[in-house]
Amino acid sequence: MKYGVIGTGAVGGYYGSLLARNNVDVHFLLHNDYHHVKENGLIVESVNGDFSLPDVHAYLDPGDMPPCDVVIVSLKTTQNSQLSGILPQVVKENGIVAILQNGLGNEEDVSRIVPGAIVVGGLCFLCSNKIGPGLIRHLDYGAVRFGEYRADGNPAGLTPAVKMLADVFKSSGIETYLTEDLGRARWEKLVWNMPFNGLSVILNATTDQLLACESSCALVREIMMEVISGAQHCGFPVEDSFADKMIETTKDMTVYSPSMKLDFEAERRLEVDSLYWRPIKKAEAAGFNMTTSRVIACQLDFLNKDTIGGI
Repeated sequence: MKYGVIGTGAVGGYYGSLLARNNVDVHFLLHNDYHHVKENGLIVESVNGDFSLPDVHAYLDPGDMPPCDVVIVSLKTTQNSQLSGILPQVVKENGIVAILQNGLGNEEDVSRIVPGAIVVGGLCFLCSNKIGPGLIRHLDYGAVRFGEYRADGNPAGLTPAVKMLADVFKSSGIETYLTEDLGRARWEKLVWNMPFNGLSVILNATTDQLLACESSCALVREIMMEVISGAQHCGFPVEDSFADKMIETTKDMTVYSPSMKLDFEAERRLEVDSLYWRPIKKAEAAGFNMTTSRVIACQLDFLNKDTIGGI
């Protein structure tokens, strides 16, 4: 089977490299560092051991890629407008698209672009950054949780597609879990993402700094509880205790700058729509106003207007 990686950054570069190291036939679509990777390959500096891939199937044009059985989408969601021009060229008929992105609504968008494909969501619990051309630094964690998307929003169960992906990822040394209910899993991931990503930008702080201050830690928990209420109003039974679990897990993490903080520092557009406005609007449609999250989103929109590309 051929695997394609659309977005060879901190996420796609890391997981794609692990798959390729395990002799999976992986084809990488690149942009700015295409020529570097074509000539020098990919390097992963990891807490689990450094490794390199000197010979990489690298492409600048999706039209040059072979049709792939599985396509991993790991672009920033701010670049998802490009997918309509990429996926129909790369996804094999009846293939699988695995979306390793944050936020809500990405699976729905992709299912409209390639309606014949099986769409799977992947939730990455990963501390990883792209620190240079073809250079990925993996700091901590690395598990992926797969669930198949259903247009009606109901749990899809443990389908053959997610079981197959889990087998391939596990054989490549990637800790992998499955979920019967992708919608609930997406909201659970937001419980971490919505406080830590936004506050790391607004307060210019890493995760450990946010939790070390009593006031900011209280704000983190307040946002978490609001996200949990949003999930509950949308029909996903996330338990209140999940907030404390996420806080304790984060305390055990290495010092980490969330992806949105790194994007802001690099003057890249921020993923405000998928991480904030989409869940806010979903909750609002279900009768719940995520007031604190809305304040964070408005502040991020203000900061976003000064980044490259604007809003």
